[in-house]
Amino acid sequence: MTMHFREGGCLCGAVRFRVSGTPQYSVICHCATCRKASGAPSVAWLTFARSQFEFLSGEPRIYRSSQGVIRRFCGTCGSGISYETAKYPHSIDLTTMTLDDPQSFPPTGEVWLEHRVSWEAVNPSLEQFAHGSVDEP
Repeated sequence: MTMHFREGGCLCGAVRFRVSGTPQYSVICHCATCRKASGAPSVAWLTFARSQFEFLSGEPRIYRSSQGVIRRFCGTCGSGISYETAKYPHSIDLTTMTLDDPQSFPPTGEVWLEHRVSWEAVNPSLEQFAHGSVDEP
């Protein structure tokens, strides 16, 4: 079996990472903290097992955005790289758009739709979740 690797990084290239295999989830998040952290109406995320992820170069900065949550970002250009929560210690969420080829893993769902800004359209071809994640009611 051949393992497929994908690489990504921040806008300025200071932080680089690699993932292997396929993500557990590929979603678009509409929550208020993702919006504030990114300055965008929503953020596309890929969830990988931590064992599938490694930083290749650079040392991202850490911001504790809420209880038990850290977000990693490039200290030079500000690109958001990851979201990590103590609730799921064996996984890591990566911003889809930081992959060199973000087309590799299109989203399959939208989460936190109860927080969506009214002027952003919902994609009816994706699974819809009013709350936090695809594994929560």
